[in-house]
Amino acid sequence: MSKTLLYGATKVDETNSAYSALVSLEQFQWRNRVLIVFADRGNARAARQENQLLADRDALQERDIVLLKIMGDEVGVLFGSGQDLDGGSIARDLGCPEAGEFAAFLVGKDGTVKLKVSEPINSGELFAIIDSMPVRAAEALSPDR
Repeated sequence: MSKTLLYGATKVDETNSAYSALVSLEQFQWRNRVLIVFADRGNARAARQENQLLADRDALQERDIVLLKIMGDEVGVLFGSGQDLDGGSIARDLGCPEAGEFAAFLVGKDGTVKLKVSEPINSGELFAIIDSMPVRAAEALSPDR
């Protein structure tokens, strides 16, 4: 499985587009983490990914996750809420895979890509990655959470 963690940089060059917030997902910035699943041909890996994640809705809610599925230009909101989403714009912003290839991207609350995988990721592993992020650690310490 190809997995790329993108949140480990200690110094971020704000002028580098790789660290820029995604305009297509700005409605979620500083409110939600977004996991975008691009469906594969036949939808087998995407369905496996969504079923695994939706099996633990409490964990998704606790981590403020919105789960989106993109098939072509269509965007389905599988968990959480979002409006007026354009699958083509999201795909372009993410440098999406070829049509029919599975991919999943985790976008942090700051609006930048934190993780890219080319195979479904175990929900426990995904939640551990999120829980290790600085914003999530601060949330866990916040008394109003």
